[in-house]
Amino acid sequence: MKTLVTLMLAASSLIAMTATAGEVRWETSLPAAQARAQKEGKPIFMDVWTDWCGWCTKLRTSTFPTPEAQAALAGVVPLSLRTQDLQGKSTDEFGVQAKYKVEAYPMLIMLNADGTERARNAGYLPPTQFAAWVRQHAK
Repeated sequence: MKTLVTLMLAASSLIAMTATAGEVRWETSLPAAQARAQKEGKPIFMDVWTDWCGWCTKLRTSTFPTPEAQAALAGVVPLSLRTQDLQGKSTDEFGVQAKYKVEAYPMLIMLNADGTERARNAGYLPPTQFAAWVRQHAK
């Protein structure tokens, strides 16, 4: 029985390592994303979302984890910013909503390392379209 438990623990650790291998590292702070973008010489992909937005959740659960999206996100500094809680109360500590005139969710914005906007897309994108959008605007 002890051997079985040990094998199960080893297998679950291997599965966990495999699941996280190759995943991109998301920033959650605009200043941190800008510093990383300058260091790595990459643009910033910013996902602006809220807790009450169903399409935001679908994007994070159905698009971002896919191989296509992960490959595209490897070429940028991904930034995830939650700007409102479930009741619509602001959680926007970096002033993103006002600065980038966010009026719809999810709002996908490609930025230069200095924070200037390159492109934006309001709304959900399925994996293939999302990957194409990121690649197009990361050039």
